[in-house]
Amino acid sequence: MTTNRENTVTLVLGGVRSGKSRYAQELAERAKRVVFIATATAFDDEMQAKIQKHRDDRPSHWHTIEEPLEIANAIAAHDTSCDCIVVDCLTIFAATLLEHHAEDHEAIAARSAQLCDALLAARCDVVLVSNEVGSGVVPSYALGRRYRDLLGELNQRVAAVADNALYFVAGLPLVLKGRNEMAP
Repeated sequence: MTTNRENTVTLVLGGVRSGKSRYAQELAERAKRVVFIATATAFDDEMQAKIQKHRDDRPSHWHTIEEPLEIANAIAAHDTSCDCIVVDCLTIFAATLLEHHAEDHEAIAARSAQLCDALLAARCDVVLVSNEVGSGVVPSYALGRRYRDLLGELNQRVAAVADNALYFVAGLPLVLKGRNEMAP
């Protein structure tokens, strides 16, 4: 896709503990002003501890926005106040979409389209983190399969507008599209 955009959109995919969030953070650390959009909500002690660890791992001068659903609006609201926005992660965002919109496929598609439009219109670089769940075991229950499908579709839509897409395995990036921005 050829555009006249000045920003770069990078999608960082991988499994759990694959190194994707670390890469996104290292990429963003090259920018002076960073906005971090956190999509997770602390529903239990385990998630609260995970969120706190992520907070502790981020540079203290980054501006954090905790936004589980209105990611497109958050990008649009902050893209002129920073050099880079990190969205971590689309995996949780997809779960939140299902929670809020259940089987309203049109509402979910509209949210996905709004996100892609915001990425294309952003006036700063954007790095998005997401899990790749399509290579795993097929969930035995309908909601699990619906979630897997939704996340796969969302990842495809974002990858289509992204300049770079990387897949992480064991901390190593595989370039799917574009380039590895951190390569020497």
